[in-house]
Amino acid sequence: MSDVVRIAAALSDPSRVRLLWACFGGERCVCQLVELLGLSNATVSKHLSLLRDAGLLVSRKEGRWVHYRLPPEPSEAAREATEWVRRHGAEVWGDDRERMDRIVS
Repeated sequence: MSDVVRIAAALSDPSRVRLLWACFGGERCVCQLVELLGLSNATVSKHLSLLRDAGLLVSRKEGRWVHYRLPPEPSEAAREATEWVRRHGAEVWGDDRERMDRIVS
């Protein structure tokens, strides 16, 4: 599957766009993202794996916790898609910014 198809598939779900937006603010633990979306750990983990497989996020494990962030050196397609979401995804992000600020505080 091409990068473009993986990226398009990853961004086809509002929850995944919200997860990507949440990571614009820095590295996030899965537990924080579960709290933000109010979905099960398994559902959020599946969404995150699709974003990671598309090259939009990278992960690292620390003990039993997994953390996600934007990749330091994304592919050109991933960089362009991320910038597009940053510019045009505000309506999906909605009230999540304030909620995420409370979660990480």
